[in-house]
Amino acid sequence: MATLRKLGRPTAHRKAMLRNQVTSLFEHGRIETTYHKAKETQRMAEKMITLAKRGDLHARRQVLAYIYDETVVTKLFEEIAPQYEDRNGGYTRVLKLGPRRGDGAELAILELV
Repeated sequence: MATLRKLGRPTAHRKAMLRNQVTSLFEHGRIETTYHKAKETQRMAEKMITLAKRGDLHARRQVLAYIYDETVVTKLFEEIAPQYEDRNGGYTRVLKLGPRRGDGAELAILELV
């Protein structure tokens, strides 16, 4: 069973951070963050793409409950989800970059495949 990473933050802060990262990923196509944040963001992003592939009103409302920016949701449903119509998963990839200079945290790039 997959466990949730707490990322050293309170629950509300962690959820808000993951929402912002998923929104940025869909808006820009790739983001640079720490490795563990990237893995958690990847989980939620893949769930959002799977919902968007369904394309019905209920799925759109579920995605809007997680992603607050309507332009990003529209982009997700009209541009991103149709690209993955024949794919059963693995919509994103995490590439390790190496340690960050300031604190040595492992950096990674999270991008849409």
